[in-house]
Amino acid sequence: MSFIFDYYNYWIVVFLMMAGFYIVISANNLVKKIVGLNIFQTSVFMLYISMGKVTGGTAPIVVEGVTQYSNPLPHVLILTAIVVGVATTAVGLSLIVRIKQAYGTVEENEFENKDDAI
Repeated sequence: MSFIFDYYNYWIVVFLMMAGFYIVISANNLVKKIVGLNIFQTSVFMLYISMGKVTGGTAPIVVEGVTQYSNPLPHVLILTAIVVGVATTAVGLSLIVRIKQAYGTVEENEFENKDDAI
Protein backbone atom coordinates (compact mmCIF):
# COMPACT_ATOMS: atom_id res chain seq x y z
CA MET A 1 0.00 0.00 0.00
CA SER A 2 2.92 2.32 0.64
CA PHE A 3 3.91 1.91 -3.03
CA ILE A 4 0.75 3.77 -4.03
CA PHE A 5 1.33 6.59 -1.55
CA ASP A 6 5.06 6.87 -2.21
CA TYR A 7 4.53 7.38 -5.93
CA TYR A 8 1.26 9.33 -5.89
CA ASN A 9 2.57 11.94 -8.32
CA TYR A 10 3.21 9.26 -10.94
CA TRP A 11 -0.32 7.90 -10.45
CA ILE A 12 -1.68 11.39 -11.04
CA VAL A 13 0.46 11.66 -14.19
CA VAL A 14 -0.86 8.35 -15.50
CA PHE A 15 -4.45 9.33 -14.75
CA LEU A 16 -4.11 12.72 -16.50
CA MET A 17 -2.32 11.11 -19.43
CA MET A 18 -5.05 8.54 -19.96
CA ALA A 19 -7.81 11.12 -19.46
CA GLY A 20 -6.26 13.42 -22.06
CA PHE A 21 -5.72 10.53 -24.49
CA TYR A 22 -9.32 9.38 -24.03
CA ILE A 23 -10.63 12.88 -24.76
CA VAL A 24 -8.52 13.08 -27.93
CA ILE A 25 -9.72 9.75 -29.34
CA SER A 26 -13.37 9.98 -28.25
CA ALA A 27 -14.34 13.59 -28.93
CA ASN A 28 -15.63 14.77 -32.29
CA ASN A 29 -15.45 18.43 -31.31
CA LEU A 30 -12.10 19.94 -32.33
CA VAL A 31 -11.96 22.28 -29.33
CA LYS A 32 -12.37 19.29 -27.01
CA LYS A 33 -9.52 17.58 -28.83
CA ILE A 34 -7.27 20.60 -28.19
CA VAL A 35 -8.25 20.52 -24.50
CA GLY A 36 -7.42 16.79 -24.38
CA LEU A 37 -4.04 17.44 -25.95
CA ASN A 38 -3.36 20.15 -23.36
CA ILE A 39 -4.26 17.78 -20.50
CA PHE A 40 -1.95 15.14 -21.98
CA GLN A 41 0.80 17.72 -22.37
CA THR A 42 0.42 18.88 -18.77
CA SER A 43 0.80 15.31 -17.55
CA VAL A 44 4.08 15.03 -19.45
CA PHE A 45 5.27 18.27 -17.84
CA MET A 46 4.42 16.89 -14.41
CA LEU A 47 6.28 13.65 -15.20
CA TYR A 48 9.50 15.44 -16.14
CA ILE A 49 9.33 17.78 -13.17
CA SER A 50 8.72 14.83 -10.82
CA MET A 51 11.75 13.01 -12.19
CA GLY A 52 13.92 16.11 -11.86
CA LYS A 53 13.37 16.46 -8.12
CA VAL A 54 16.03 14.91 -5.89
CA THR A 55 15.05 14.29 -2.27
CA GLY A 56 17.43 16.22 -0.06
CA GLY A 57 19.00 17.97 -3.04
CA THR A 58 19.66 21.69 -3.18
CA ALA A 59 20.12 24.18 -5.97
CA PRO A 60 23.29 23.49 -7.99
CA ILE A 61 25.37 26.15 -6.28
CA VAL A 62 28.69 25.02 -4.87
CA VAL A 63 28.52 25.49 -1.11
CA GLU A 64 30.62 23.99 1.66
CA GLY A 65 29.10 20.79 3.05
CA VAL A 66 26.52 20.21 0.32
CA THR A 67 26.97 16.96 -1.61
CA GLN A 68 23.63 16.35 -3.25
CA TYR A 69 22.23 18.67 -5.91
CA SER A 70 18.99 18.76 -7.87
CA ASN A 71 19.24 18.86 -11.63
CA PRO A 72 17.74 22.11 -13.02
CA LEU A 73 17.74 20.90 -16.64
CA PRO A 74 14.26 19.22 -16.60
CA HIS A 75 12.71 22.38 -15.15
CA VAL A 76 14.33 24.58 -17.78
CA LEU A 77 13.25 22.25 -20.58
CA ILE A 78 9.68 22.26 -19.27
CA LEU A 79 9.63 26.06 -19.30
CA THR A 80 10.54 25.91 -22.98
CA ALA A 81 7.96 23.20 -23.59
CA ILE A 82 5.26 25.32 -21.93
CA VAL A 83 5.99 28.19 -24.30
CA VAL A 84 5.90 25.85 -27.30
CA GLY A 85 2.68 24.29 -26.00
CA VAL A 86 0.96 27.66 -25.71
CA ALA A 87 2.06 28.55 -29.25
CA THR A 88 0.82 25.26 -30.73
CA THR A 89 -2.47 25.61 -28.86
CA ALA A 90 -2.91 29.08 -30.35
CA VAL A 91 -2.19 27.74 -33.84
CA GLY A 92 -4.63 24.85 -33.31
CA LEU A 93 -7.37 27.17 -32.11
CA SER A 94 -6.81 29.54 -35.04
CA LEU A 95 -7.13 26.58 -37.41
CA ILE A 96 -10.37 25.63 -35.69
CA VAL A 97 -11.67 29.17 -36.22
CA ARG A 98 -10.80 28.90 -39.93
CA ILE A 99 -12.50 25.49 -40.19
CA LYS A 100 -15.60 26.97 -38.51
CA GLN A 101 -15.65 29.77 -41.10
CA ALA A 102 -15.23 27.38 -44.02
CA TYR A 103 -17.56 24.55 -42.96
CA GLY A 104 -19.84 26.17 -40.39
CA THR A 105 -19.08 23.55 -37.74
CA VAL A 106 -16.27 22.30 -35.50
CA GLU A 107 -17.60 18.75 -35.27
CA GLU A 108 -15.13 16.50 -37.07
CA ASN A 109 -17.63 14.03 -38.50
CA GLU A 110 -19.86 16.81 -39.88
CA PHE A 111 -17.24 18.62 -41.92
CA GLU A 112 -15.74 15.32 -43.13
CA ASN A 113 -19.20 14.42 -44.52
CA LYS A 114 -19.46 17.84 -46.18
CA ASP A 115 -16.00 17.39 -47.69
CA ASP A 116 -16.89 13.93 -49.06
CA ALA A 117 -20.07 15.28 -50.68
CA ILE A 118 -18.10 17.79 -52.77
